[in-house]
Amino acid sequence: MGMNAVYRGPEDCPSVVPVFPLPGALLLPRGQMPLNIFEPRYLAMVDEALKTDRIIGMVQPDADNDPLTNVPKLYRIGCAGRITQLAETGDGRYLITLIGISRFRIEEELPPVSPFRRCRVTFEPFTDDFTARAGENDVDRAGVVKALRDFVNAVHVKVDWRGIEEAPNEALVNALCMMSPFGVREKQALLEAPNLKSRAEVLIALTEIELARGGVGSDSTLQ
Repeated sequence: MGMNAVYRGPEDCPSVVPVFPLPGALLLPRGQMPLNIFEPRYLAMVDEALKTDRIIGMVQPDADNDPLTNVPKLYRIGCAGRITQLAETGDGRYLITLIGISRFRIEEELPPVSPFRRCRVTFEPFTDDFTARAGENDVDRAGVVKALRDFVNAVHVKVDWRGIEEAPNEALVNALCMMSPFGVREKQALLEAPNLKSRAEVLIALTEIELARGGVGSDSTLQ
């Protein structure tokens, strides 16, 4: 799935984005994220995004609440995505798909003037995110596939191995990171890895740690 809009660099992105705080939800550049939107504030957020640039910032809430407002704090690094598909369900929900554009760093959260949260952000630290498949040749693909095989053997999930073999390194690493069963802090570590090579290394390390702990288990299908 592609986008009609072209984002060549930070200058093509907005300085203020609505943010969707969702624990465990990891969006990465050029990754696809389906979302079921049903809360009124996030329905309003989607409506607003559709009126403007269709961009929503995915960010994980931190475990701690702000003692002054009792509102969950946000991790400082998130990823912007563009709404590329939307369906109305007839029962008040939206089913949308985001495609990741680039990571951003939150500079400040703006005063509330809408039901949803908005932040001033910068994309400047993540200029490489705008180049598709940047750093693919540095990825330890064999290590990534081995970690995946070890995971599959441990938890007995079904995998589309033909799709794995055909996937470019960026698509493979980012898809596995987004689908991974890790917790909030681990997902944040994957998001904040400086480049694709480092992200693959973090993915391998986290998988090995979880398998050693025996902490993963699923009957799902990875495809």
